[in-house]
Amino acid sequence: MKSLKLWIVIIGLVAASFPIIVSGQDTGVQAEAVGQANLRATTDVNAQLVGQIASGTRYPVIGRSQFYPWLLLGEPTTFQPIGWVFADLVTVYGNINVVPFNEMQLNGAVSVTTQSPLAATQTDQPPIGVALPTATLNANAATATPISSTGVLGTVTGEINIRFGPGVEYPRIGVGRTGESFEITGRHTQLPWLQIRYPAAPNGYGWVANDLLDIAGNVFNVPTISQTLFDLPTLTATAPVVQAAVWDGATAVPLSPAFQQLGDQLWNMILGAGFELETSRLGALFVMDLQTGEAITFGNQIAFSGMSLIKIAILASLYSEMEVPPNAETAVDIANMMVCSENGASNALLMEMGDGNPVDGAQVVTKFLESAGLDNTYLIAPFLVPNATPAPVIAPTTEANQQIAAPDYSNQMTVDNMGWLLDGIYQCAFNNDGWLMQALPGTFDQRECRQMIGVMIDNNLGEPLLMSAGVPQNIQVAHKHGYINDTHGNAGIVFTPGGDYVLVVALHNPTWLEAEESFPLITDISRTVYNYFNPDVPMATPRESYIVPVGDCRVAGTSIVDELMSFE
Repeated sequence: MKSLKLWIVIIGLVAASFPIIVSGQDTGVQAEAVGQANLRATTDVNAQLVGQIASGTRYPVIGRSQFYPWLLLGEPTTFQPIGWVFADLVTVYGNINVVPFNEMQLNGAVSVTTQSPLAATQTDQPPIGVALPTATLNANAATATPISSTGVLGTVTGEINIRFGPGVEYPRIGVGRTGESFEITGRHTQLPWLQIRYPAAPNGYGWVANDLLDIAGNVFNVPTISQTLFDLPTLTATAPVVQAAVWDGATAVPLSPAFQQLGDQLWNMILGAGFELETSRLGALFVMDLQTGEAITFGNQIAFSGMSLIKIAILASLYSEMEVPPNAETAVDIANMMVCSENGASNALLMEMGDGNPVDGAQVVTKFLESAGLDNTYLIAPFLVPNATPAPVIAPTTEANQQIAAPDYSNQMTVDNMGWLLDGIYQCAFNNDGWLMQALPGTFDQRECRQMIGVMIDNNLGEPLLMSAGVPQNIQVAHKHGYINDTHGNAGIVFTPGGDYVLVVALHNPTWLEAEESFPLITDISRTVYNYFNPDVPMATPRESYIVPVGDCRVAGTSIVDELMSFE
């Protein structure tokens, strides 16, 4: 189970020791929405939506969470609590440090109407299909609902497709998510489909199957539609899904037609497996040709749980701190972290970097990533181990989408950040140069980078796993895998006769992702990339992916620890 879920339980117990605000006081600090923002019953994007606020009205900030970047707002005249807002969605006026800590959960009801229309859709969840002209705050409300000219609204009860016409044969033009409400503008006379107002569509309307909406109002009062043919108008060309990846503001290396075609092929593979960027079941990818510098990516603005892939960053951060080869204890921890994926070993290394405090060690990792320009990836707490109590920490807000893939609060990454880190380690190891050495001069030497690659090659003691199962047995793959309930990933460097490359894949399915779906897909993606680089000796079928159970993984008796201590 992800650490965020465990933290919520623990924080709920801790919160009992905090004073509960019944009627707020004026702290002299105010907040105004940057466009539009949702208010929640507590500090969680999945918590009950109690209203919305819009730019043009400032609300008193009467509390702030000690653990999360959320602010408790009050009613402007009575200072009665009205809801929690994610801090990055508002502009704060005044000294936020004078606002008392509080972890209250709202109950009861307060209603306020803003004084300006909602002009934007920046909320802590995907925007609803029809914007409200005003914001009504009600602590008992489940969702904010649009004004309907027909008097009939449909609320989404589960993630659904919105189509251009009344049938699954029509193209999808959008996705509706649980709790979103849409004005129903028509019903088909022959088909069980409803027309909704959908401004993002070319004609301003979309279609949804009747049984996918919870309808409020008399649907038989809306206009009827008998048209059976809906031609999608010619649309302005949109940017391709697969884009050239760019490192930190640098000019992207132009993509050859063949490399672009590879990216499109990989996108179609992920799409064909049912992982789509428009939905909460999604996938992302990064591939880089280490000879030409060409790099392709999609889904790189989505934050995924870092899983054990973040251990690559822990490894790099540790080596950035070391001036001498690791001693026996540290070398064993490195091997157990990277080869056996032991969380206890990872925490021991964080403790070493944090002078005895693993939370401080996690901050060292995050500062290393920030210094390297990898701002969408971070680790702010140690890995959870049985019977451990996590420390409360405040997570950074990044430029990535930190909601759609439900990433771990304390451990997040993007596929391009992980890909660039691997590229930096590779260039350091084999060219004694590269962006990582240039960004952090004097931090790494060639031997250290080669050691990092060496221990990643030893991952899983030679058994084919995910990426490595997609290449022939004699091909070296320096990689790290990771998987939690809802997210699986793999990131590594592959060394082949036809050229070396970086591959990073992340897949997410809400609540639970089956390994029977994700593992073969990642393996076949790896095989496809290998065949691109090695067309004269293609791999016809992938090998079976195998994971050595953590309890069965042993580094003792191997040469891994001795190699780490040698610093050769």
